[in-house]
Amino acid sequence: MAMTGSTLFSHIVPVIFGFLGIIMIISGIMDDKKPNLIIGIVLFVFGCISPFLVLSVLL
Repeated sequence: MAMTGSTLFSHIVPVIFGFLGIIMIISGIMDDKKPNLIIGIVLFVFGCISPFLVLSVLL
């Protein structure tokens, strides 16, 4: 049985991290700001990996 919060961590949080990551990547490329680009890449990768990390602990 799924625990409370599994939908939050599997559907909502990764989308938010992915969206913010894409925005930061675009901002970093357009303005030639390497810190924004790196933060965007880290956010996007964390958004992709976070469901697997969190749900393996929850379920």
